Amino acid sequence: MRLLVGTDSVHTTAAICDYLDPRLTETDEVRVVATAEPGDGTAERDAREALNVAPVRLAGAGSVETKFREGEAVPELLEAAATVDADEIVVGASSAGSEAAVGSTTRALLERTSRPVVVVPVPALE
Repeated sequence: MRLLVGTDSVHTTAAICDYLDPRLTETDEVRVVATAEPGDGTAERDAREALNVAPVRLAGAGSVETKFREGEAVPELLEAAATVDADEIVVGASSAGSEAAVGSTTRALLERTSRPVVVVPVPALE
């Protein structure tokens, strides 16, 4: 299976890895894409740090590739999913207090793709 993971933080990547790790096999291919708007240095730093988590946490996959993409999240994720011909897109839910919620990025992604999308709850930071 070819999976595209969309992330923007270490915390989100860790939650997605917790979800994926027991499900992965040595034939699965995982591409992790982190995005940030141009000129947002803090978001870019967070995104690049998020990419460091996946290769370590998803060692059971056949391959794990990471890529930073500068731009709006939804178009970048859709382009990446098409490029790798992803069977599934995996993203994290927004943390709102103690509840996980589907944010605007995930809503837009769901509206614009015909690929299956898994939304993983991301626990709130305490």
